[in-house]
Amino acid sequence: MKKSSLFSISALAAVAALTLAGCAADTTETAETTSAATETVEATAGRACVILPDADSGTRWEPGDRPALEKALTAAGYEVDIQNAQSDTAKFATIADQQLTKGCGVMLLVDYQGAGVSVAEKAKAQGIPVIAYDRPIAGADYYLSFDNEVVGAMQGQMIVDGLVAAGKDVATASIIYSSGDPADGNAAMFLNGALSVLDAAGATAAFTMEGTWDGTKAGTLFEQAFTAVSGNVDAVLAPNDNNAASIIAILDKNGLTVPVSGQDASIAGLQNVLLGKQFATVYKPFTIEAEAGAAMAISILKGEVPATNKTLADGTPFLALDPISVGPDQVKDVVAAGDASVEDLCTADVAAACAKYGIN
Repeated sequence: MKKSSLFSISALAAVAALTLAGCAADTTETAETTSAATETVEATAGRACVILPDADSGTRWEPGDRPALEKALTAAGYEVDIQNAQSDTAKFATIADQQLTKGCGVMLLVDYQGAGVSVAEKAKAQGIPVIAYDRPIAGADYYLSFDNEVVGAMQGQMIVDGLVAAGKDVATASIIYSSGDPADGNAAMFLNGALSVLDAAGATAAFTMEGTWDGTKAGTLFEQAFTAVSGNVDAVLAPNDNNAASIIAILDKNGLTVPVSGQDASIAGLQNVLLGKQFATVYKPFTIEAEAGAAMAISILKGEVPATNKTLADGTPFLALDPISVGPDQVKDVVAAGDASVEDLCTADVAAACAKYGIN
């Protein structure tokens, strides 16, 4: 009996030792797993994921916003993943899935034809805050842009002021109305802002074009509008410089110079302003927006609530930046700010106008 008892005690001791060893191993593995998971979470929490919509919207996203956002976020110590959807909604979704799989502490999205909506839903389902950058996205946590209705109001004022300067009665003038792509939430805000001014001035549309951001398409649509009004055009409400350039080309072909609005302060737009073919443009310094976007993302990555100053109709907190109306006398200010160069702007056919307005 004693022998059996001693064997039992020895066996129990061995089992206990093995059990303790197993527990120690499990504890070590669990600690290592927890540490790795913590490191992953920390890395994810410090990572900003950015999706740009295309590479051909003027000269903005790739040479402008991308380096400005990357510089500000990396300088603050955060990892940045910036990719471009190249005007492809399917690619937009694929990029987002890849970024979300790798992990994001915040997503900053420039919508492309509504592709940002489903991405925002996926991000929020994972607890990742979403900033709708430049263009509104349904379901985003924050929206950052220049004040779109103010931009539109400036465009409407360009038409009113241009008609008055030309000695035309705003109430009876033949005005062609155009707007941006209706799939872009900003387009409606631009148009609403313009209409608030035009309606108050008693203006009405002689013809309303289909909305688009495509300059080539805008030219085709304007040719149709021009024919529809039998060439009787006193002014054109154009949503941006790109569309305005195509419209101006057709006006030139028909020997007409009338007030045309725009926005973006592109080189072509500024040149048309200097030449008197476009009444003015709206300057929205991308550096200001990129800095504000980076600051908003950094606040979120730090666990803070970013500052906003307005609210969209759906309740989304909105940080609205101030746009600047630029006529020929203000073009030099855009050059001085570094957002247009004398070399690009003052080509042979614009050199005299540059000299006239002190751009050298």
